[in-house]
Amino acid sequence: SVPIYVSEMAPYKYRGGLNMCFQLSITIGIFSANLFNYYFSKIWNGEGWRLSLGLGAVPAVIFVIGSFCLPDSPNSLVARGHHDEARKELVKIRGTDDVDNEFRDIIAASEASDKVKHPWKTLLERKYRPQLCFAILIPFFQQFTGLNVITFYAPILFRTIGFGSQASLMSAAIIGSFKPISTLVSIFVVDKFGRRALFLEGGAQMLICQIIMTIAIAVTFGTDGNPGHLPKWYAITIVGVICVYVSGFAWSWGPLAQFFTEMLCHFKFGLFIFFGCFVVIMTTFIYKFLPETKGIPLEEMHMVWRQHPYWGKFLESENDKIQTSKTETKASI
Repeated sequence: SVPIYVSEMAPYKYRGGLNMCFQLSITIGIFSANLFNYYFSKIWNGEGWRLSLGLGAVPAVIFVIGSFCLPDSPNSLVARGHHDEARKELVKIRGTDDVDNEFRDIIAASEASDKVKHPWKTLLERKYRPQLCFAILIPFFQQFTGLNVITFYAPILFRTIGFGSQASLMSAAIIGSFKPISTLVSIFVVDKFGRRALFLEGGAQMLICQIIMTIAIAVTFGTDGNPGHLPKWYAITIVGVICVYVSGFAWSWGPLAQFFTEMLCHFKFGLFIFFGCFVVIMTTFIYKFLPETKGIPLEEMHMVWRQHPYWGKFLESENDKIQTSKTETKASI
């Protein structure tokens, strides 16, 4: 609900950057939690986990209280029929009285939405195929970027450079520190270079790191998973590659994926090849099929799909029906 709320409240020129602020908050929270976990793990009586678990209630309470102070978005007010209140809110958040065009677009979008009687059935219609494909495939590809494979192997690499039994917590904290930094960078570039460019750049960056990790792990760890003695400089280099990989993910493909690497652990270094192939597929898919939405108001987003060389074909039939209907109406008159 947060990305939707931010998208409705933000000016379209800054929508991408403000949505990235939501992701930035998540990465800062993850990094902070990793730090707390590391330091709480040093409590001698083993009670640190209680502090780690209970500390999460503090931001949760702040969120609950803060949610009561948030105003309704103009889109939500229009959808409920409060047009006057919606226009006042739009003037307030835009800081100008010149909101007539945007307000008309919001009303038109709301009226078009009200005409849909069976939304789930409508979602499967041909003209909505582009949006449906991306709504499913981008989260699907996100799970196959391999971020958790990197996290899975990180403790082994960190133990070789002297972090000992607490390697997993320290590695999570160090790697996690790159996520908010990279997300902060994306806030300033997403509305300048566009979403599509970040997807492509992040995919290329992750692919290169996957290739390096595959070679490094295969040569050093071998096929039996026993690395023997790993030089410190070698481990530090691999850790650097991990951080570059995490940065590529953090400013492009988004939040942490679900843990499922345990099911694939028998692949050994082949995991990096496995996920590297998916990175190639998803980056190619973005390059070929994803249109750029930078600087496009939400109410005009349908025009982006109509003008796309591939997805526009799915909308041609709908346009033909509308044109035929108009022609028949004129003929009858």
